[in-house]
Amino acid sequence: MPTILVLNGPNLNALGRRDPAQYGTVTLAEIEQRLRLRATELGVDLRFCQSNHEGALVDFLQANAQQAGGLIVNAGALTHYGLSLRDALADARLPVVEVHLSNIHAREEWRQKSVIASLAIGQVSGLGWRGYLYALDFLAQHRAEAK
Repeated sequence: MPTILVLNGPNLNALGRRDPAQYGTVTLAEIEQRLRLRATELGVDLRFCQSNHEGALVDFLQANAQQAGGLIVNAGALTHYGLSLRDALADARLPVVEVHLSNIHAREEWRQKSVIASLAIGQVSGLGWRGYLYALDFLAQHRAEAK
């Protein structure tokens, strides 16, 4: 069973109570549960990591990338300046889909630049928690087509 890694960066542990107008009311635990259900339907395994510390995300990637077939990443604010995370994503050599709950392109100017986007095969932005499901569906299909 292929494994897809799901990385969530700083402050995503506060989903559900953090600025609901921007990020919705669904918690990270609820997103993970919805992803697990969909992954079962797709026949893929998921491995999750959330951290408020960039180095912990890098450590997780380095420890798990060789056994994975794809990666969903919502780097939070690290999207805009997390260069060590970007380097770890590049080193992982995995198909990456970048996810953002809010539309980063319609927000503050500094949020509109992603240091990760050039590594990603796609980006889902502004579709709320469902963006994770779309990313998972895409990666599962992408993997099947690559075989």
